Amino acid sequence: MDKITDLAQMISRFARVSGMSGTAVPRLTLFRADHPSAPLPAVYEASLCIIAQGSKRVSLAGQSVVYDASSYLLVSVDLHLVGHVLEASPAAPYLCCKIDFDSAALADLLMTEGRAPPGGNLPVLAVYPGDPHLIDAACRLVRLLDCPESIGALAPLIEREILYRLLTGPHGATLRQMASVGSHLNQISRAIATIRGGFDTQLRIDEIAAASGMSSSSLHAHFKAITRMTPLEYQKQLRLQEARRLMLTDGASAGAAGFAVGYDSPSQFSREYRRLFGAPPRRDIDRLQATPGSAAAC
Repeated sequence: MDKITDLAQMISRFARVSGMSGTAVPRLTLFRADHPSAPLPAVYEASLCIIAQGSKRVSLAGQSVVYDASSYLLVSVDLHLVGHVLEASPAAPYLCCKIDFDSAALADLLMTEGRAPPGGNLPVLAVYPGDPHLIDAACRLVRLLDCPESIGALAPLIEREILYRLLTGPHGATLRQMASVGSHLNQISRAIATIRGGFDTQLRIDEIAAASGMSSSSLHAHFKAITRMTPLEYQKQLRLQEARRLMLTDGASAGAAGFAVGYDSPSQFSREYRRLFGAPPRRDIDRLQATPGSAAAC
């Protein structure tokens, strides 16, 4: 059987309803959509995304890429992206698996390899032609869901193989920068981790700069070059995404959600929410609840 068809059948079996499905395999997420979606903003973690069926457009600022079952998406740092499922139907749903990168395993592979990290600016969002070795490894990773007792022993080995395939592929230079202490990509990844760890508190640029090993001016310059936004804009979008989740999944009111993510002014929260999601909080949540799975990203 063709491996991509095999992968599609497995994702369809384990993700039976529209939306994003976490799994018992760490860092593996499955996604299904039975209909095309409107463009929706979301945070994409550093990851490999393989579409088994359907297609999707993903945009970062003015850059837009389209990928399908003949290609895969590589995101090398946590980014605020806008995703848009292009091809999906109940008979042929959009099916995708996302494998988040294990930074410790990647660093260990680089130490074993012993190569110096490359310099220069590398793409943080890119689409590459499908690789049968990656698809085969993804199939084996998803298939572990049938054997939960084997996940602990075998999943790390398959993930390590996937990272090795990526390191030896056309995007190897990007992954080396991701895990190489001192590279701008690694420093910005640390800055993002710091922001995400305290997104609901006041942003202190000097603390974020110190955590990333950069000066405040260098942080601003490289953060915007990589993420296409300032640290403050990044934090704001994290807050709004979390508020949306609280309202959608926990049933929080707009006022409670805004306060929980750090807003003191309900009017400011509503205004910034509408600017990002295209509708005020209550109307946006009503729309999402009417179309299950539309708020997920993969």
